[in-house]
Amino acid sequence: MLDIFIAFIILIGSIILIIFSSNIAVKHSAALASSLGVSSLIIGITLVSIGTDVSEIFNSIISCAMGHGDIDVGDSVGSDLTQLTLVFGLLPIICGNFIVKRKEFLIIGSCEILSLILIFTVVEKGYFTRLDALFMMLSFLFYTMVTYNVTKSDMLTKVDLMIHEDHHQSIGERIHFLVFALIGFAGVTLSSYFIVQSIIFLSSKLNIHEFILSFFLLSIGTSLPELSVDVTALRQKEYNLAIGDIIGSCIVDSTISIAIGQFLFPQAVSAQLAIPTVLYTIFASLIVIIVVSKRQIMDKKAGILFILIYLLAFPLLLTTFLYHSA
Repeated sequence: MLDIFIAFIILIGSIILIIFSSNIAVKHSAALASSLGVSSLIIGITLVSIGTDVSEIFNSIISCAMGHGDIDVGDSVGSDLTQLTLVFGLLPIICGNFIVKRKEFLIIGSCEILSLILIFTVVEKGYFTRLDALFMMLSFLFYTMVTYNVTKSDMLTKVDLMIHEDHHQSIGERIHFLVFALIGFAGVTLSSYFIVQSIIFLSSKLNIHEFILSFFLLSIGTSLPELSVDVTALRQKEYNLAIGDIIGSCIVDSTISIAIGQFLFPQAVSAQLAIPTVLYTIFASLIVIIVVSKRQIMDKKAGILFILIYLLAFPLLLTTFLYHSA
């Protein structure tokens, strides 16, 4: 029991470290790029758009490199579900009601649904090929172009909030940004390694499949940055920024995060576990998009509904997993 307790402590500590490290890495990378004269648009499309998903990206690379593709898929799909239901549902409860623009929400939400459908077509086979992974990553460029056309001002606002519009030019300041960015990415890499090792260890000791632990446990930890960023944005009345970040993060999880590790180290996937989770995530996404687009407001009623949809995944999917393992 002691070794299991220690593994949980290491897992929790590693999740905290990866959140802290990824924030440092992205913030200082964006500041460095800005000081070098890179446009806010480029910074927004690259660094800032994937900023809160750095943890999932590194977990994908590390888990696939170690031969555990189920951790990659479980974390990425689980983060999709967690962000669009639990995180989105908590926002009006924490910050109060806010208006949602129907057109923008429908467009970005449709991109998220398409990315999930693409995941389904791959996991249904039970394995990734490099071509599958490459197509997923390239699809991110298409989704980014589409979402950029409807969220340009919000993306640039997010860049300004991150770099505080500071355009440092001195070599000393640039070195400072570079060093801290490298330290941040080193922390992300190290914590990702310990996260994957902890999941593998707990899976063997508790006799729970690593996909299940990743989908239900790890995804909550790696979704915390989105909650923090979105609460901050809402408190600053940047409603569209918060909404764009949530769905944008889901799109990153469904493309870059899930595919980059598979592209470098193609892995088999437990289709009997992955298929029901992807289908449920698609179902949950459709409900969220329909409800929000029709009502055009996020209030506590909608928030509670989305949280219930998230919680409903536990009995439904666990029952499905037990049925397949019987």
